[in-house]
Amino acid sequence: MKLLRKPSFPKWLFAIHPQVWILAIGRFLSEVGTGFTLFYAPIFFVNQVGLSATEVGFALGSGSVAGIFGRILGGSLTDSPRCGRRRTLLLATGIAAIGSSVLATTHSFITLIIGNLIYGFATGLYWPSTEAVVADLTVNSNRRLSFAITRLADNLGMGMGIVLAGIVVSTTNNYRLLFTADAISFLVFFVVIWIAISETLVVEDKKLEQGQYLNAWVAALQNQKLCIFVVVNIIFTTYISQLHSTLPLYFKNYVNIQGAKSIFSETDISALFAWHLVVAIFAQLPVARILNRFSHTQALTVSACFWALGFGLVWQTGALVSKEMAIAALGVFAIAIVSYTPYAVALVSDLAPASQRGVYLSINSLCWACGYFIGPILGGWVLDNGVTGTYWISLAFSVVITIMILQYLQKVRS
Repeated sequence: MKLLRKPSFPKWLFAIHPQVWILAIGRFLSEVGTGFTLFYAPIFFVNQVGLSATEVGFALGSGSVAGIFGRILGGSLTDSPRCGRRRTLLLATGIAAIGSSVLATTHSFITLIIGNLIYGFATGLYWPSTEAVVADLTVNSNRRLSFAITRLADNLGMGMGIVLAGIVVSTTNNYRLLFTADAISFLVFFVVIWIAISETLVVEDKKLEQGQYLNAWVAALQNQKLCIFVVVNIIFTTYISQLHSTLPLYFKNYVNIQGAKSIFSETDISALFAWHLVVAIFAQLPVARILNRFSHTQALTVSACFWALGFGLVWQTGALVSKEMAIAALGVFAIAIVSYTPYAVALVSDLAPASQRGVYLSINSLCWACGYFIGPILGGWVLDNGVTGTYWISLAFSVVITIMILQYLQKVRS
């Protein structure tokens, strides 16, 4: 009797819808631009523009507030037959290009706020629509894999952007070029959507559109499982925001020997986060396959454990003034992220009725807005007040609360 053979890895990938691959290519191009600015923005605005860490944290947080309004509007537009997924994506990428252009010309706190408000609003429009496209084109059996593919494209693009940004900064010391490149990347993504992405929203009765949106939001917010996940998701996104807002500035200005110059240069920081993304890129699909046998909440519990380990290693980086600890921390954070992102969005997609997928994914995206509002402001205050050691170890211990909420969610879902 012949034994049944497990499908080969390439066949596993061929199950992905062609439109998902096209969207992944567009997201890759966009994230190249994002990688130019994401880790260098705090350093640029503090060390060259002359703003305080608290001001920069507040400005980044204000973008998240604008993102809240963008996500609410984006969720409704994504589910609307008059706009749908595709037009919402086009609107988001166009506005994001404008926001990056404003940031490229920033010389003051006010213009930094304006640029972040525009950019944050565009980000809010973007995430519900792009995730809804992926969810529309997949079934439960390969949904997490499809989300893993698009996240892999994000990480590949961001990794390339970070490497190129390090080259630009080290050779020209012109940080403003990074924001210009980000604006161009969004314009390229706009063209990809315009040419190659078709509408995926299916509406059976357009006459029901009027008055649906408020009812959809009310119904979603009455979903107990979704509300529990919102709490834990805000915690996760607050963790992630530390990598993009607090950690680069911490490495640059605060990891030193008795007040001497930091042991990390801009090139070192670029290499660190490039390493982080290399690990994420190579780990994304293997981790997806390993965790695919577990439930969403079990996979997220694994992610929480990696976050605790990562924050502990950052604490040791400062205590020992060690580059090796920083390398280990960024590698662990990569595993934490790739074991979080596909499972969080897949969980929400599974909870959502198909006709309300944009609203549910908008709520998921709102968690990111909340996390990115809380994280930069909290991190900026911590840096300005010199309590970094306590901060990192406290974040590590906070994971206990995260795991408790996940266990409760698992109990409610079963």
